Amino acid sequence: MSGSRVDLKVVLLGKEYGGKTSLVERYLHDRFHGDVPYQNVSTIGAAFGAKKVDVYDRTVTMGVWDTAGSERYEAMSRIYYRGAKAAIVCYDLTDELSFGKARFWVEELLKNEEHCKIYLCGTKVDLVQDDKRCRKVDYHVTTDYADEIRAQVFETSSKTGHNIKDLFFKIAKDFVDDPKNNENGEETPNTLKLSENSHKKSCPC
Repeated sequence: MSGSRVDLKVVLLGKEYGGKTSLVERYLHDRFHGDVPYQNVSTIGAAFGAKKVDVYDRTVTMGVWDTAGSERYEAMSRIYYRGAKAAIVCYDLTDELSFGKARFWVEELLKNEEHCKIYLCGTKVDLVQDDKRCRKVDYHVTTDYADEIRAQVFETSSKTGHNIKDLFFKIAKDFVDDPKNNENGEETPNTLKLSENSHKKSCPC
């Protein structure tokens, strides 16, 4: 799809080893790398992939940028989120510090890309489902924060695929339902309905 026009630019931001790359791999290629779950694989700079998504009678080409989480690449990450219509800000549900880093990226986006929709994504939910003691980021803390910043919350597993397709489809649907992104500048059938429920949270279960 290298020659395709990208309608919707989506950027992934978050702490190093926070599960961003595994999330993209599962969504774009439906695969989960490694015999050892969630290996510490660090992205250098950014990686790009694209996928077509059908919403109503429209096909949206979604371009997905997976940015590096290491602090030494933060300046480079700012380049990649410019012009993004949506940002998936990831945090590892087993790592409390990763949620602090997610807040950092949200602040960056609010200052520099005010029209970018934010989706908070807790990764590795399979680990906390298997052992509740592994959870270090409380779901209600994240949903309260999401209310403050007008974001939505998804808890995902790249190992099982849980909630990942739902997350990306919701991003594409929000894009299409926004009249500013409609090719004819008209509202889609569900625009008004969705606007009333725009801050509805996803179930973590």
